[in-house]
Amino acid sequence: MKFAIYLIAAYIIGSIPFAYIIAKLFKGIDIRKYGSGNPGATNVFRLSKPLGLLAFLCDTLKGFIPVFLTAEMNPSSEILVIAVTLAVVLGHMFTIFLNFKGGKGVATGCGAFLAINPVATLVCLLVFAIMLSISKYVSLSSICAAATLPISLYFFDSSSEILIFSVLVAAIVIIKHSANIKRLVAGKENKI
Repeated sequence: MKFAIYLIAAYIIGSIPFAYIIAKLFKGIDIRKYGSGNPGATNVFRLSKPLGLLAFLCDTLKGFIPVFLTAEMNPSSEILVIAVTLAVVLGHMFTIFLNFKGGKGVATGCGAFLAINPVATLVCLLVFAIMLSISKYVSLSSICAAATLPISLYFFDSSSEILIFSVLVAAIVIIKHSANIKRLVAGKENKI
């Protein structure tokens, strides 16, 4: 019962569509009808840099807080921490509040893994920043950061369960970017 309560709470927290709320609240815009149509922080960033950063921060915190609290309250249950991480990321990607059509999970996953292994996650953020400065593509930078996650976790002493799980999360994030990958290959992806 406790396990189910944690998962449901994490999914609902992950489902809070901050990008949609922020764009609606501050600009009166349905972010799903603007830019790429994706209800995520990057699309809000196209609308307004400060609002995009706010959306990124909110999405990161909604990943960090449930995972951090779960780990603090259940230090001997790594499986519960992994399950909560998955629930919060899937909540963001498939939000109950927007007909199960959410963002791509990058900021929320970043927050969740910051709670699990901050140093390894900061390495991924550094990869993201370097790729973004070179390429100017958020999608490519996100894909590279996601692909770096399992490698970084390996070098910073994560358990085999966390490593295996990180491969799954990285794969899900990359799959969610499949349309971006097609546009990148075709040379039609928007730069930041």
